[in-house]
Amino acid sequence: MVSGDAPKNWLFIIFASFLATVMIGSSHSADKKVHQIAALNEEVKELRSQFVEVRSDVQRLKLESTITKIVEEKGLYPSETPPKKIRVKSVENTNE
Repeated sequence: MVSGDAPKNWLFIIFASFLATVMIGSSHSADKKVHQIAALNEEVKELRSQFVEVRSDVQRLKLESTITKIVEEKGLYPSETPPKKIRVKSVENTNE
């Protein structure tokens, strides 16, 4: 015969099995997140290196010598005479 404590034991076994299933699912989820974080860190490193490369290219393109070469190919040359400063003297309004 089965004693009166058997249903209690079965409930405990089912409860323990449920907790084990939840723990396994939780650990799988945590592992998945760890792998996602590692992949995102690799992507960040790649994007950072691309950013540094593009920034150095832009700095090189902004140099006066580079700009001079580019515009000379299009037929524009730097001026031989330096620019002159234009000064405008303001006249005070005396209509009072």
